[in-house]
Amino acid sequence: MSFIDILLSGQLLFAALLAGSLYGLVALGLNLVYGTMRMLNVAHGDIVMLGAYAAFVAYSALGIAPLYAMPLVALGGAGLGYLMYRTFFKRLLSSQRNGGGNRMEGNSLLLFFGLSIVIQNIMALAFSPNSQAYSYLDQVLHVGNVSMTGNRLLALAVAGGACLAVALFLRRSVTGLAMRALIERREAAYVVGVDVNRVQWLSFALGFGSAALAGALISMLEQFSPFVGFPLTIAGFIVIIMGGLGNLMAGLAAALLLGVIETYGVALTSATFRSVLLYGVFVLVLVLFPNGLLSRSAVARR
Repeated sequence: MSFIDILLSGQLLFAALLAGSLYGLVALGLNLVYGTMRMLNVAHGDIVMLGAYAAFVAYSALGIAPLYAMPLVALGGAGLGYLMYRTFFKRLLSSQRNGGGNRMEGNSLLLFFGLSIVIQNIMALAFSPNSQAYSYLDQVLHVGNVSMTGNRLLALAVAGGACLAVALFLRRSVTGLAMRALIERREAAYVVGVDVNRVQWLSFALGFGSAALAGALISMLEQFSPFVGFPLTIAGFIVIIMGGLGNLMAGLAAALLLGVIETYGVALTSATFRSVLLYGVFVLVLVLFPNGLLSRSAVARR
């Protein structure tokens, strides 16, 4: 296949859109929690992993198809986010408000790291460290010259639709505008009367819910294990570094760009270069565009 054939391949374009949509959904919650609260959630990929296992159990043990289990998985993730906010992180955020802001990122990093280890080991004890998988909507469909499986088409539709829905929510709803205000000007949000505590727990709930939904989608497409979370966390951080920390809209665009780079890069080289491409992009953006490849300015939103 020539270089031009690769660039014009509808098969690769579909794969790039799917990868970008999933990366966008994974990174969305990570970026939302960091943007509103300046917390580095290194356990985010483990929430994605929990969503994958929830869909697996619903399908294999309860007979609930992933398509119907997805709303329940997302709600369960949102509930877990709310519970974790009220249990662990509300007090940490209060200390930030009372003068501990300089320690917020470091303290949250340590707390999330501990949670990550706990979650991984609990899931390994419950399901064994071995990989799990199941078959769902794996029949091949043909649209022109593009071949795709039903589960991949469903994953693209749900992930893309969820990202668009969150983007509209942030731009059109009062609560979404309050979240954006907290991201861009935290102290000003306090001054104008934004209910910061409500916005923060909603950010946790939305972030964890979107991560769990991403896990349910990923579970239909590939194998997963209790230790799959770390690579997903790294992919999420690559996306938000490219888009600029806390910049949600740019993050979604960066996810699509990363999907294109990964898919076409692997097609032009080989699958063994996938990690090299991802981490190479990460390092280059950090060195050349420290405020984000798509960031409009270097203004610190604190």
